[in-house]
Amino acid sequence: MRKFVLTLITLSFIICSCTEEIDSSARYVFSEYTVASYLDAHADYSQYVELAKLVPVSGMSESSVYQLLTARGNFTCFAPTNKAINEYLQELVEVGLISEPLWDAFTDETKLDSIRKVIVLNSVIDGGNLKSERYTTALISTLTGKENAELPLPTIGDHKLIVNKNKDTLFLDKDSRLDLRNCDIPAINGILHQMHKVIAPKDESCARYFQNILDKKLEGYLMFAKAIQACGLLDTLGAVRDEAYESLYQQYGEDLDMKDYQSKGGGDMSATADDPDAHAPEHRKYGFTLFCEPDEFWQSKGIDPAASDAIEKLQGWIVGNNMYLSDAGYVANTDYRSPKNMLHQWLVYHILPMKIPANKLVYHCNEKGFNSSSPTKLSIPVMEWYPVFGGGRLIKIYESAESNGIYLNSFPERNSGINEDGHESYCAPEKRGVLVETSSDKAVVTDIVNACIYPIDKPLAYTDETREDLGRERIRFDLFSLFPEAITNNIRRADSKQGKYQHVFVSLYNKYQYFDNMFILNEETHFIHYNGYETAWANYCQDEDKAFGHFDIIFRLPPVPKRNTYEFRYKLLATAARGIVQVYFGDNPDRLPVAGIPIDMTKNVEVFFGEGAKWADLEDNDKDEDQIIDIDHKLRNHGLMKATLHETEMTPTKTARSKSNCSRHIIVRQTLDPNKTYYVRFKSVQPDLSRPELYLDYFEYCPKEIFDSPEKPEDIW
Repeated sequence: MRKFVLTLITLSFIICSCTEEIDSSARYVFSEYTVASYLDAHADYSQYVELAKLVPVSGMSESSVYQLLTARGNFTCFAPTNKAINEYLQELVEVGLISEPLWDAFTDETKLDSIRKVIVLNSVIDGGNLKSERYTTALISTLTGKENAELPLPTIGDHKLIVNKNKDTLFLDKDSRLDLRNCDIPAINGILHQMHKVIAPKDESCARYFQNILDKKLEGYLMFAKAIQACGLLDTLGAVRDEAYESLYQQYGEDLDMKDYQSKGGGDMSATADDPDAHAPEHRKYGFTLFCEPDEFWQSKGIDPAASDAIEKLQGWIVGNNMYLSDAGYVANTDYRSPKNMLHQWLVYHILPMKIPANKLVYHCNEKGFNSSSPTKLSIPVMEWYPVFGGGRLIKIYESAESNGIYLNSFPERNSGINEDGHESYCAPEKRGVLVETSSDKAVVTDIVNACIYPIDKPLAYTDETREDLGRERIRFDLFSLFPEAITNNIRRADSKQGKYQHVFVSLYNKYQYFDNMFILNEETHFIHYNGYETAWANYCQDEDKAFGHFDIIFRLPPVPKRNTYEFRYKLLATAARGIVQVYFGDNPDRLPVAGIPIDMTKNVEVFFGEGAKWADLEDNDKDEDQIIDIDHKLRNHGLMKATLHETEMTPTKTARSKSNCSRHIIVRQTLDPNKTYYVRFKSVQPDLSRPELYLDYFEYCPKEIFDSPEKPEDIW
């Protein structure tokens, strides 16, 4: 709750000893209810009201949640009834926390305070100054779309609610039922939903979750838990947040924001007049996503997860079924903690170093044919490539209208010709990949604070065949897919128009490196992530990123799948605000070679093409396939490509490829090695700051088999 200026517009603040106190005289005088007065007027919520009066909004606030709900704003309140709270107290009796289901039964004041906070802080979402971010049942359904989907905004307790549906009934966090007869209750400052079960996430770490399985020998993921323990990863999976950053944020707070960022050169059509700042992230949490074969799979293979020799048999199964790269030098021994151990390499390929909710494993946004108002109606394929835990290998996450689910390492064929629709056309059964069972009851997406666990329908491994399949693909990665921290901390893909999500400032040059894969080289570099939510930009996933000032910045890139000749490409959307950039590329970040001549980011495709070209001469309209192929070939001779048909400006006809200011620049064409780490550097060579911006959207690795195919030209998708 760091932006009270935005959400509590009518309140006065009394600042004393770093605390906030809401002026209780600042009340509405209208006859309609506020959220608080509605709760007061209905006896079913009497316990909840009393608790809300006792629980402060945050650790640095003297104001209660009840006071918050009397103030101007756009709050969504999932209010538990007295019966729901009493049933929750009974649950606490059953786990031995209290002796009887009464508030007087608490003998420990700290535990009492904690339980109060669990009930209250997980029941309210602050929509800021946006009435559109009051979560009605209709909006909840639209924003989530599928089972185990996550609401975009967290509760004031910083918990993301998971939504599930059973026929017409909505459930939050698995089993907290929202009453459809007493929901969407309007108030002056928000909306209320009656809940028949308290929202009470356990918020345990992933390590604690697996340790509990080990201690109690619980069936489900016992084999996976044993493998994690054997490979020495329990401590790693116990990491929840970066305390160094927490201390930094507590010390500096809003001083880490960039004030009035547009005045410093950060022009932006998504800006809002009432929030002129770009905001530093409030937290730096750690996260993980695990794709797990459940115990029943191992049992079907004759391996008992509960047996004392389960790990030895698991490693033997991995070896016997060739679940590894044959030329990587892996060893089947008992040194399971070694990255060269056969079990270890297999296990870490199941783990991503970021927490990804089910509805964002792939991000359906502005791909051609998709309409965000009908989120379950998919169109062309969408995919992501992420380095797995420990780096060195990629995993592909894929979904299309035809796939009937999200798959890992799926390699279908597509209608990718110039005059085709881009849809999946066929997938051989052996190329379909591994199904991620996001809707399964075995999916663990609520109680683990730092991870999501998804069951899979068949074994996952990085084999020789997987490497070859990945190596035959053009790999396109959004800049913010490079940063696990961005995905875990709700920076990338935040479906919200609030300023703190729309414009995120992470240029902590002399204080802290927030993203492990980004290196800001001088204090004149101002880096902002523009979320682009509901903004008509022809960007991949809608978002974009800018550095402005005399910028100098390096990004560590994902690995290539195999040794080969690749083109490394950079997508540009030219405007008059952009500057001139020199790009560097190589495997030594301290001595990166220059890659080509400086790029003037104000120039459209036809200007780069030269020879007096006009966009009408180059664009696809009114040209046959041979003409389009010939123009694309000539552009490549200039180190250029048009942008793609994949992303649109939220309308079917305005694709990035149809815009003359969208292009892809071929930065280098050279042999790249999967055992090396590559970096790209962008340095301003603008003599002044009249055009300060560096634009960033996505990069591509494209193997020679695609860009130089003798059989067919590279597709335009």
